[in-house]
Amino acid sequence: MNTASGVPVTRNPNEPRVRVVGLPGSVRPHGSTRLAVLKALEGAEAQGAITSLIELSQLDLPFAYDHSADYGGDVRKLREMVRTADGIILGTPEYHGGVSGVLKNALDLMGFEEFRGKMIGLIGVAGGAMGAHDALNTLRGVGRALHAWVVPAQAVVPNAGRAFAADGSLRDSALERRLLDVGREVARFALLHKCEEHVSFLREWEQAPENPGGDQNVRMPT
Repeated sequence: MNTASGVPVTRNPNEPRVRVVGLPGSVRPHGSTRLAVLKALEGAEAQGAITSLIELSQLDLPFAYDHSADYGGDVRKLREMVRTADGIILGTPEYHGGVSGVLKNALDLMGFEEFRGKMIGLIGVAGGAMGAHDALNTLRGVGRALHAWVVPAQAVVPNAGRAFAADGSLRDSALERRLLDVGREVARFALLHKCEEHVSFLREWEQAPENPGGDQNVRMPT
């Protein structure tokens, strides 16, 4: 039994587990974007995923000049954390109608190897009542360009300065559900994708010849 936010989920112990990482595009340690991504990760965990948060404030990342270059150091660490995940939750505050620079730079330091075939969930955070949709549309395009699957569910946190209480909890239960749904959907689709890979392997295995070359008299090499 795995529980998160009071939502119990019974998991088959023989079922493969997926890894979901959260990547908030803000370096503020207690910022709204970080809190929103953490809430979505709760939803992924409730769905049975293994979750972790990537703290960009703790990584020394240079400005990107070539996503295929081996920068070493913390860039290699960032790439490894994303590459080994089955799903990624991206969160961004909307700055001047777009994605935050720190998130865009982190994405520019990565490429197909980290994102191809992965499930991506999107969260936008806005200071006003109407915002973050342009930033999310941009991220949806980035996901397609990286050959990832962007899940349909997304969440916008409007009036971010008033959205969270002092203890980090959300004041709006409907918004909390939307954030949890983003995490659940990423984990669920990532698991379906992972299981499909297993099914494809089994189909190929079943259709393979029982003993390839068995009708030939092959001598052992000397």
